[in-house]
Amino acid sequence: MAMWTDDELRNVGEAEEFQLASLRRDGTTREPVTIWVVRCGNDLYVRSVNGRTASWFCGVQDRHEGHICAGGVDKDVSFVETGGDVDDQLDAAYAVKYRHYAKSIIDHITSSGATAATLKLAPH
Repeated sequence: MAMWTDDELRNVGEAEEFQLASLRRDGTTREPVTIWVVRCGNDLYVRSVNGRTASWFCGVQDRHEGHICAGGVDKDVSFVETGGDVDDQLDAAYAVKYRHYAKSIIDHITSSGATAATLKLAPH
C-alpha cells in the first residue's frame, strides 16, 4: 500500500484549502471542488460540511477514487470511510487549523452530519 511522504503530508496538511476531483463510474474525472483538509498523524482527512448528501460526497461514492491537488502536491487517491475511530482527533485538528474562522463555521465542520461524512485519503 502506498504511503504519504513527509513532504506530501506537510504540504497538503498545511494547505488552507485543496482541490478534490472524484472519478465517475466510467473513469472520467468530475469537476474539482474546493474543500478543507486536515492531517492526523500520517494520514489526511476530508469532511463534507453538508453531510453525506452533498454532491461531491455522493460523487465520491461511485468509485471511491479521485485526484487531489494542494500545497504543490498532485496525487491520485482512494477515499476510505473512517468508521468514526478518529472523530475526536479530527474535530480538534479542524478547530486548531481553521481557528481564524468564526466559531459557527468550526461548529458546522465538527457537527454530527459532517463527522458522518469523513473520508481518509489513501495515496495511489
